[in-house]
Amino acid sequence: MRRRSLLILTTVITTGALTLTACGSRDDKGGSNNDSKGTTTVVIGVDAPLTGSLSALGQGIKNSVDLAVQTANKNNEVPGVTFKIEALDDQAVPASGQANATKLVGKKDVLGVVGPLNSGVSQQMQGVFAAASLAQVSPANTNPSLSQGDNWGKGEFKRPFPTYFRTAATDVVQGKFAAQYLFKDAGKKKVFVVDDKQTYGAGLAAIFSAEFTRLGGKVVGTDHVTVKETDFSSTADKVKASGADSVYFGGQYPEGGLLSDQIKKTGAKIPTMGGDGIYDPAFIAASAEANDGDLATSIGYPVEKLDTAKKFIADYKAAGYKDAYAAYGGYSYDAGWAIIQAVKAVVAANGGKVPTDARAKVTEALGKVSFDGVTGKVSFDEFGDTTNKQLTVYKVEGGKWIDVKSDTFNQ
Repeated sequence: MRRRSLLILTTVITTGALTLTACGSRDDKGGSNNDSKGTTTVVIGVDAPLTGSLSALGQGIKNSVDLAVQTANKNNEVPGVTFKIEALDDQAVPASGQANATKLVGKKDVLGVVGPLNSGVSQQMQGVFAAASLAQVSPANTNPSLSQGDNWGKGEFKRPFPTYFRTAATDVVQGKFAAQYLFKDAGKKKVFVVDDKQTYGAGLAAIFSAEFTRLGGKVVGTDHVTVKETDFSSTADKVKASGADSVYFGGQYPEGGLLSDQIKKTGAKIPTMGGDGIYDPAFIAASAEANDGDLATSIGYPVEKLDTAKKFIADYKAAGYKDAYAAYGGYSYDAGWAIIQAVKAVVAANGGKVPTDARAKVTEALGKVSFDGVTGKVSFDEFGDTTNKQLTVYKVEGGKWIDVKSDTFNQ
């Protein structure tokens, strides 16, 4: 799907070696304050929608990166370095994301970025970061072109920006996985496809449609909705008239929940399926009609069922964040930790100090990062994409999302 972070470096020079004397504490804005003396402070910036309709996801991203920073400081992960975050709100608006990228690049001490949530926002940020050799690791972007170029669908793969990485699987994987589940496991043969005309939603819907058709299914109709609108009755009527046995929606939960509700109100008691953009309790809450049976795919396996995530879940709860880690918490923590590990490698290779060309070196080091993270093995391929291709299908049952199938997808 879509989807943020940043680094700031301030060097305090003292006589002798640098030593870590204090770790950060969260402030009201989600930043990690510290007043350590005689250390180098590396700030990991976070770009996410911290306000607006997608703030549930954005706050989870911010908090999870903050937790990674707290853990690194507590454990003295990089001797002589104290980590801090600076969280910026893009409101899921591309222009805001670009402005945030420019702001972060302008601070000479920023060494890396976690974010953003939305692929469309990332498209406006990538070039800004690349021009400054500033690495970004998104925990949520899923559009393939961000890492594989605009012609990936033709089999021409070219990485546009060497500074771009992600811990989320792409829509190539997610869209095909959804189509295979809906056709083979759910037994649906006639689907009506709707998207929100955004980079994430339209791209995901196209990949799903191609795979569903290849499997032998039929797309019996298509339509588009507009983000932030609430009346989708005309689309719902088209779905009912088409005779579809299912709906696939490429978009986010605010529109997806309303669309499911309005389709069911026509009398078409058929499931609506979508990607990780609708996998959120807010999708269920947006529907006045019971939407049991609706489906969603999401990247990775359920965090709550991963042995590797037990400490993250316990630490997140203990930290007292008022917002849940949500769909991308584990991937956000891993994105932040990947930057921390890259900084660790760079500092170690430079005699325990942050080098003057740290941005370029951190980017290079990220490509070689490999560790066991919250979501499993964390490493990146030649395109900066995650090597972890695990996905899960969730179904609404009793007003809650329940995982029904998890698997590793091999193209």
